[in-house]
Amino acid sequence: MQERIGFRRHLRPEIVQGDAVYLFSENGVTALQGPHVELLASLLDGTRDHAALLRDLRRELPAEQAGRLLTKLLAAGLIGTRPPDDTGNAAALAYWDAAGLDACAAAAATRAARVGVVAVGGAGTEGLVAALRRAELEVGVGAGPDLSVVVCDDYLSPALRDVDEQHRRDGTPWLLLKPNGAQVWVGPVFTPGEGACWCCLAGRLAANRPAEAHVQARRGRLGPAARPAVGLSPVASTAFEVAALEAAKWLAGYRHAGQRQVWAFDSLDLKVTRHAVRALPQCPACGDEDLVRRRTLRPVALRSRPKRSRDGGGHRSASPGEVLDRYRHLVSPVSGVVKEILRDERGGEFLHSYRSGTNAAARAAGIGGLRSTLRCENGGKGVTALEAEVGALCEALERYSGTSHGDEARVRGSFRSLGDEAVHPDTFQLFHPAQFENRRAWNAEHGPFQYVPEPFDEHAELDWTPVWSVTHQCHRLMPTGALYYGAPAPASITANSNGCAAGASLEDAVLQGLLEVVERDAVALWWYNRTRMPAVDLDALDDPFVDRLREVYAGLGREVWVLDLTADLGVPVAAAVSRRVDGLREDVVFGFGAHLDPAVAARRALTELNQVLPPVLALGSSYDLRGVDVDLRRWLLGATVENQPYLLPGPAGAPVPGYAPNDDLLDDIRAVQARVEAAGLELLVLDQTRPDVGLPVVRVVVPGMRHFWSRLAPGRLYDVPVSLGRVDRSAALADLNPVPMFL
Repeated sequence: MQERIGFRRHLRPEIVQGDAVYLFSENGVTALQGPHVELLASLLDGTRDHAALLRDLRRELPAEQAGRLLTKLLAAGLIGTRPPDDTGNAAALAYWDAAGLDACAAAAATRAARVGVVAVGGAGTEGLVAALRRAELEVGVGAGPDLSVVVCDDYLSPALRDVDEQHRRDGTPWLLLKPNGAQVWVGPVFTPGEGACWCCLAGRLAANRPAEAHVQARRGRLGPAARPAVGLSPVASTAFEVAALEAAKWLAGYRHAGQRQVWAFDSLDLKVTRHAVRALPQCPACGDEDLVRRRTLRPVALRSRPKRSRDGGGHRSASPGEVLDRYRHLVSPVSGVVKEILRDERGGEFLHSYRSGTNAAARAAGIGGLRSTLRCENGGKGVTALEAEVGALCEALERYSGTSHGDEARVRGSFRSLGDEAVHPDTFQLFHPAQFENRRAWNAEHGPFQYVPEPFDEHAELDWTPVWSVTHQCHRLMPTGALYYGAPAPASITANSNGCAAGASLEDAVLQGLLEVVERDAVALWWYNRTRMPAVDLDALDDPFVDRLREVYAGLGREVWVLDLTADLGVPVAAAVSRRVDGLREDVVFGFGAHLDPAVAARRALTELNQVLPPVLALGSSYDLRGVDVDLRRWLLGATVENQPYLLPGPAGAPVPGYAPNDDLLDDIRAVQARVEAAGLELLVLDQTRPDVGLPVVRVVVPGMRHFWSRLAPGRLYDVPVSLGRVDRSAALADLNPVPMFL
């Protein structure tokens, strides 16, 4: 006997003669108009097969026309076929109809399937098994289930690695859930050979729990930290019932995007969030674990890159809105690279500043670095709120990409054994021999960013990573520990963020990283020699943003000015300085910027000032500096323009060269590169772009140019101020600024 045809079970038809056929469902009402539909609808009660429908309609509607109408209704998902013995749970069949499935086939599939139950980490299974059985699923014991449901007390339980490996070997999909706690999690369904595996998710989860990782490492423990038992029976039951539902849907053949997500239910406020779990192309368990290493070994090929955005912060190959749309999916406290992006409300409406989680560069300095500086978190700044939000996102992605994940290209050897290909750490770390001699006393007196490591041993074996010499078009080798945060390294090697940059394109990132190297070098020349520098004429900028900024700062009881720090390379560098004028303390703060366009350099310095100021404003009248970096604390408590006169503008200097606008980022890179190489320096670039992120990230290194932290080795720090006529003779080490730059 042929299958019968009728409206889908989740639809209730009601015919209003001469008006329409109305189909009622929990999602609303669908109206079908036309006399032929009214005729057909009265017969679509599921008691007739195709031939019977055409026979009963033949007096009013030709078979060909009736067939076309049936085809349209079928394509619209409004009608379906039913077996002659259409029995069973009517509500359940209607559910599968609402899901767009063949209801009888779906019900049969769930009846025939077998579900395995696995518990790890001491989690119980009784409530889960009961929920699965209420969903009319057979719970089996032993090998060969069609789907496993794995219950755990923490998604980072080490035992889940073995569960994942076993299921990938067997080719069996499995659903993960955590029923304990005030917030319960269900999902995703891990499908071997399709999408992410547990290791892909675990890497992201661990990265979003840095404080926990710090404690566990310090205590010598593996896996997640133990937590108190929290929960109520109804909360756990919710997780079990949702897991049973998802198991039934999966086995019935229903597929939706949520099956690749973690479903998180907060029982305290009934809020539900979903967190997409994506496969990592370089995952050692399910991907190509050699992918990053091979990418690192490729030459850095720069090409023409037209400028598409000329916003307040510079020239880019994509607009801030485009960048946000492209990478916002990477933000999630569960499965994201970036935990969250929050506006820094301490700065008020005008000081556009956003925060985006722990700064990996600060994390590398230990817990002290995490909590003590003005830049302990990733942040973004900008003329507009959108620019600042995108900046915070990109900085967080930059820091993630610059962190060691263990899959970077490495060569083992000593500096002496590697020959001319290796770059000596002293050429880019730039510590003075006297700093090494006095390192213990210095380190005891200063913050983690001013840390002086041990002297480098040229005979010691360590890991080195290839970097691309843009100057000589060949690979060089630098210590891995100087290139990636958290990479294993001897006590003589440190990593910092100088020259690290993200961009909408590789060329965008290289230009921003190179400009930062130039900026930090120029700041060091000024700061440690304490030379008075000329002011930037803010009125001449004729910039509404700058005018408004000065008004806002005046309202805060502060004055602001900008210094021109442009040095021998001729790339405009600016320092924005602000102090309080309404109290005993001046709370002097500053921000820096560099760009080929002097106006953009000034804007960048001012937006960085906006980013630095909110934490200082938040000190308020209590002025509680506990936990603040020791160098910053001393500065805030004692620095004034009277005892630090180099902060004030000096005599007018030579005019900064004008900027000749162009339409290509590559032209800007070549312009700065030419100036660097004319000074006898080499441009090195490491592409740190991660396959799972996609945002271009690079580290730019120019040996001989220095960070603005206390790096006091002989070289440009002493020679350039003399060649520029800022000072008559090179400063002695003892005459340099004793206050280290602390940003």
